[in-house]
Amino acid sequence: MTIREAVSHGSSVLKTAGIESPSLDSSLLLAYVLGISRTSLAAKGCEPLCEKAFESFQTLLKRRIEGECVAYITGKKEFRFLEFSVNSCVLVPRPDTEILVEAAVEQLRQYGKNGNIRVLDLCTGSGAVAISLKHEMPGIKVFASDISADALKIAEKNAQELLGGENYAVFFQGDLFNALPRERYSLITCNPPYIPDCEIQTLPAEVQKEPRIALDGGKSGLEIIERIIDGSPEYLENGGTLLTEADPRQMEKIESMLTHRGFKGIKLYRDLSGQERVIGGKYEN
Repeated sequence: MTIREAVSHGSSVLKTAGIESPSLDSSLLLAYVLGISRTSLAAKGCEPLCEKAFESFQTLLKRRIEGECVAYITGKKEFRFLEFSVNSCVLVPRPDTEILVEAAVEQLRQYGKNGNIRVLDLCTGSGAVAISLKHEMPGIKVFASDISADALKIAEKNAQELLGGENYAVFFQGDLFNALPRERYSLITCNPPYIPDCEIQTLPAEVQKEPRIALDGGKSGLEIIERIIDGSPEYLENGGTLLTEADPRQMEKIESMLTHRGFKGIKLYRDLSGQERVIGGKYEN
């Protein structure tokens, strides 16, 4: 069996099992087994695949069919052209969350070359947002927090591997603002839990394997977001911005919360499918 035939076989198996992206997942898993990139996999398509590698591939296909996502199987996930380490302690970074980074970069560019820009990323998980911002705008100072100590271990590992050096970011462990010293930030970003608890069981099997603490937004789905909106003014500089990812269905209520708390210039950002995915506003004392 050639590598190309193995990829085709894996794609067929995954498609039959109802996996949404069978060809992509098959190629990612086989590339992982062989320790090469997807580009190299395609270039080696006519080469034979040894029996041992095929057996390993079959094992990974079985794990994928049983509901384990490719990112957890391989331990890696690309986000903003960076390869993040992930495991079952963190939410898998998704393309929709790149909109949060883009919105943050847009806000930060308004500060020009000010060398004292401080960014706080709440519910940082794998550190994808915080690390991407620091990577794209090295001059800013980045701080991040998460309630999960295990998640922060992954975030710190990613920061060391993807940013290198010292003082790349400061991480705090604890429940939202309770984790932080009382300091001010130019920008607060967050991708908090925002799924109503009654909807968790309706999610795809692979999503349900992600940490519930990173998904469950309480009865309304807005409990964590409301706490973040209420607490942010005490941590934002005058004119500072809060940006949060959320479900498009929640945007109207979030806008009302922001306005009620005194945020101005509310702005919405759409994801690749055209849905409102990120919302934010400025707070002025």
